[in-house]
Amino acid sequence: MEKTERKKIAFYNQGCRLNQAETAVLEQGFQKKNFQVVPISDKSDLVIINTCTVTENGDADTKKLVKRIHRDNPNVKIALIGCQAQILKEQLLKLPGVKWVVGNQQKMDLPNLLSNDIIDKAIPAVWTPKITQDSFTQTYSGVDTKHTRANLKIQDGCNFYCSFCTIPFARGPARSRVFEDILKEANELVLAGHQELVLTGINIGTYEESNKNILDVINELEKIPLLRRIRISSIEPTTIPKEIIKKMKDSEKLCRHLHIPLQAGSNEILKKMNRKYTLEEFDEFIQFAYDTVPDICIGTDVIVGFPGETNTLFDACETYLRNAPIHYFHVFSYSERKMARSKKMPEQVPKKEIDHRSQTLRKLSQRKKNLFLSQFLDQTQPVLFEQEKNGYWWGHTDNYLKIGVLSETTLKNKWVNCKFKTIKGASIIGNKKEDTDKKNIKKRA
Repeated sequence: MEKTERKKIAFYNQGCRLNQAETAVLEQGFQKKNFQVVPISDKSDLVIINTCTVTENGDADTKKLVKRIHRDNPNVKIALIGCQAQILKEQLLKLPGVKWVVGNQQKMDLPNLLSNDIIDKAIPAVWTPKITQDSFTQTYSGVDTKHTRANLKIQDGCNFYCSFCTIPFARGPARSRVFEDILKEANELVLAGHQELVLTGINIGTYEESNKNILDVINELEKIPLLRRIRISSIEPTTIPKEIIKKMKDSEKLCRHLHIPLQAGSNEILKKMNRKYTLEEFDEFIQFAYDTVPDICIGTDVIVGFPGETNTLFDACETYLRNAPIHYFHVFSYSERKMARSKKMPEQVPKKEIDHRSQTLRKLSQRKKNLFLSQFLDQTQPVLFEQEKNGYWWGHTDNYLKIGVLSETTLKNKWVNCKFKTIKGASIIGNKKEDTDKKNIKKRA
């Protein structure tokens, strides 16, 4: 019998860390189904695009990407999956080469949905059923061949319905992964060589399954012998217990890094956004974290130009960010999103003003990040190295300092004690001191 040639499949991931985690899982699933995973630049039979719809730029980027892929490879068949698929549905089938649109309820079953027969026939289909609130498991582990750190999905969906956000409609209600299934994948990821795991989801602080919460997840992960680091991805300010901060102070595995979205620096705008806290409550919590955990790095998200944001309110936000113990911020220019309630709000801010304010905060973020980095010059800390770029090997400390060093040997997935010498951009250039892989050296000096 003639052997069937393996189909080539390429993946493209847009958006958040959760999408990265899911794409890694899908790659493993298709490999188990005898597909050959190739780079997006190669000629493939099938391309899977895991989409993002947080901003209007995400929607536009998808259209550009699809057109480019189809232009370069007119015979390729494209599946658009995830958040845009859930929201935009049938209209995505109008894009060139798109044969399948798969929403968030079924996208993780894609290796079974897209059999060889269905791919060969290329009959267009839209699979976007209503998303359930059930706890979930994953068939495959997300061993990430492209990155040193692996993302560990523990949760999905959100019930908060912030007025600017379409994610509850795209991702569905908050739901948690079965506790034992998390531990199963974590062990498999570590055995595959991942030494750092990043807890990820849409609203991970709401994790609750079998009377377990996110602190229970962290406590169990700490018991995995070969796991060196546990990092918490973006987490809502009202959902993170202070017990985690206290643990972060003394733990040898839980990273001293928090990314807590603020979104607005005034109570007036926070209320319009339907956020669940006041500025004072947010400030009290991050001050507690800053005072409790030595050298902690705190980051945040800010939306600029939300309807009703006057010059006075923006100035108040800038002043708060300048003075608060926040070391960097991701700045998002407000854009109208389908289904988000803010779309109907009065006092929309002109785009030109939004762009000006966004640039102001990005410059402030750069100054604060460099000020934070400068505190660590001439210190020596362990770094887990990830990739080589422009002649330097780059990695991170547990408190999220990005470090680059020159090396004649590969440093990928290696631990090296480095002395930090100079600041370059938003990073530190250091010198290697010693390889810590074979030494019993504690992570925190």
